[in-house]
Amino acid sequence: MPIPIPDALDDAGRAAATKAAAVRNVPKYLVSAALAGAYVGVAVVLLISVSAPLFAAESPMTKLVQGSVFGVALTLVVFAGAELFTGNAMTMLQGLRAGTVSRADVAAVWGASLVGNLVGSLGFAVIVNAGGTLNGGPGEKLVASIVATKNAAAGPQLFWRAVLCNLLVCLALWMAGRVQGDVAKAVVLWWALLAFIASGFEHSIANMTIFGLGILEGHATAADLFRNLAWTVPGNLVGGGLLVGLTYSWIGRPSSVAATGTTPVAAPTGVATPEPAAA
Repeated sequence: MPIPIPDALDDAGRAAATKAAAVRNVPKYLVSAALAGAYVGVAVVLLISVSAPLFAAESPMTKLVQGSVFGVALTLVVFAGAELFTGNAMTMLQGLRAGTVSRADVAAVWGASLVGNLVGSLGFAVIVNAGGTLNGGPGEKLVASIVATKNAAAGPQLFWRAVLCNLLVCLALWMAGRVQGDVAKAVVLWWALLAFIASGFEHSIANMTIFGLGILEGHATAADLFRNLAWTVPGNLVGGGLLVGLTYSWIGRPSSVAATGTTPVAAPTGVATPEPAAA
């Protein structure tokens, strides 16, 4: 059975405090965030590799196959441990409401994780491009098609797709934080990511690798990447931070906790982060 929502919020409050403490060691934190960007990049490259032949054949199964393999992204982030911006959108706002972190802590973790994710995502794209596994053939054609589709979308469309994306990503992390057992965690992570990929929603960190590959292959520009991030980053914050993080904080806590700050969750004395809160 899932643990009660208040208990899960206690875990989130402690995780937020741990992240706020970790970000004070900037080099180590940025490396952890870079790893998360690379782990999401692994899922992006896997998605392209396995679905490119289906895309070339115009198979209706393309999106389903893409969604079915993307779960490796959060599996790596959660079980290996890394700092993912989209997950932090939820965790840090829950910690803010619980009183375990300050607004400055929230801004520091969000900013550092976003920068680190960008470095890791682009670095991973460079390595993949150097290896040549997606250069030419159906893989490169799929990359070109994906970035063209994203570039063709209007800004508000990207924003709302990003809201829906991180709603599902943070629901995956929230559920993983409530269930007990590694198998159950892996299952809930997989299902939610299948839903967001197969539905065509926008994940800002995944887009860093996709556009990175597109730039290296000559199908996109840096301006395309940052135009996409200008819409998808705020959308991810709204979807994960407000619609999941603060909604469950409101459901699971009496309003007096946030209003008076009289019963905040105690900050941790150790440095260990609960597994699903690593994202």
